[in-house]
Amino acid sequence: MTDFSMEQQKTLANPRLRYGFLATVLFIGMDLFYGKKRTLSKFKVLEVIARVPYQAWENVAYVAMTHTFSEPGFARRIFEFVKKSREQQDNEQWHLLILEELVQKKGIKEGFLRFRFVPQLIAFLYYHISWMLYVIKPELSYRLNAHFEDHAEHEYMEFVKEVAELKDEAYQGDFKDDYGSFDSLADLFVRIGMDERHHKEESLESIANPRFGELS
Repeated sequence: MTDFSMEQQKTLANPRLRYGFLATVLFIGMDLFYGKKRTLSKFKVLEVIARVPYQAWENVAYVAMTHTFSEPGFARRIFEFVKKSREQQDNEQWHLLILEELVQKKGIKEGFLRFRFVPQLIAFLYYHISWMLYVIKPELSYRLNAHFEDHAEHEYMEFVKEVAELKDEAYQGDFKDDYGSFDSLADLFVRIGMDERHHKEESLESIANPRFGELS
């Protein structure tokens, strides 16, 4: 059984990664546009963006598979890469759906421009940056994603620390059979933070062990 309090403290006890230029610009831009306060709506914007590196990597892999199907061993390795990217992308999608549901149930008002159009625009740009970096050198794309996921992990854990009432509110979402059942919203957000940690660790593993995350 997961000790969510211990997992939260594990993240908070570790310093954040030293973020690169692109990640820093993104995080500063989000704070300027959406405010520094951690909110469900701001987390939802994060999750809109979080999916796209995995979509970019999946796209690159499918292109590679088209040109390597005559080499079954290599093609199989690419297919396994695609499956992993899809799993990561689906996990981020559950986060987004859960947050959207919570925003709606709490009656939080969101403007179309700030919370629909702009997040999609950022995601569009982030997709192409992730894709381009991977084509140039996979390590660059993985490092950017590790920085993004590290930021998300810490933000979720800090949010649980800040908002004490999350521990008293049960999670009764429509996606509990798909994502998991939790005693409280605090446990739910710690679980999401743990997912982000796992994604970060996979990206860092792809950097440390290039064959783990490259298609060549």
